[in-house]
Amino acid sequence: MPSSNRRTFLGAGTAVGLGALIGVDAVRNVTAGSDRTNDHDDAPRPDGSLDDWLATANDPRTPQVRDFRFDDPPTVYLDVSDSRSFSPPAIRIEPGTTVTWEWTDADDEHNVVAVDGEFDSGPAESEAGTTFEHTFEDAGTYRYVSEPQADAGMKGVVVAEPAPSSEYPAVDEWLVDTNGYDGTITERTGEDLVEIVTGADGNGGHFAFEPHAVKVSAGTTVRWAWTGEGGGHDVVFEDVDVGSEAIAVESGVNFEHTFNETGVFRYACRPHRALGHRGAVVVE
Repeated sequence: MPSSNRRTFLGAGTAVGLGALIGVDAVRNVTAGSDRTNDHDDAPRPDGSLDDWLATANDPRTPQVRDFRFDDPPTVYLDVSDSRSFSPPAIRIEPGTTVTWEWTDADDEHNVVAVDGEFDSGPAESEAGTTFEHTFEDAGTYRYVSEPQADAGMKGVVVAEPAPSSEYPAVDEWLVDTNGYDGTITERTGEDLVEIVTGADGNGGHFAFEPHAVKVSAGTTVRWAWTGEGGGHDVVFEDVDVGSEAIAVESGVNFEHTFNETGVFRYACRPHRALGHRGAVVVE
């Protein structure tokens, strides 16, 4: 059985190719052209630039870039359950992180080859338990394939990018993989009433709080206003026993709370927490 680490995704079932693919040689030729420097020499491009690549990558779940920047160094598994996929196919790490790839299927031969030549595990092999490691020293976006299955969609990507940083590490770790969080905490101290939007546009739908994180003064009342978009939402805190009583769908203010004690208070919408529908209130 593959080894495990926190937040590592193991695919289940057989993945289905999501479109016509080009082979690894063609990918290398394109990458070797004017676009190559953008793959890892420049700063990482927005996730939107990866859409085409991920759309043609086999993934037992909806393709998304899974964040490991506050987690153990990740392991990516090859061809779990004959899926002809990397599991997970797309990860985000801190520069300087070592990524391990582990073979799981003894029936087919695979390798791990960067399309720009940055790393190469060597000839394809099939022995389960084989591992390959590479340390990503520089920030950038690194696309790779298994050469024998490249046309069938066995492709992946590693995005090396520094994590957002504020003066509140607990907030940064909580929000690192939420839509658009860049370390900014909205300053609203000195106000008696602060409103946060629930069901704002983000995380692939109306699954965001706006703003993500807010700083208020002790004694401030914060209220959450539903947009009426994105289905049912609630507001439930991690650090204190506080939250809305039920999941609400209708627009309007469906929950509020007065923060009398200082601290960092993390919260989420339970139905969409895994999508990134999370927020934080800092009380000073």
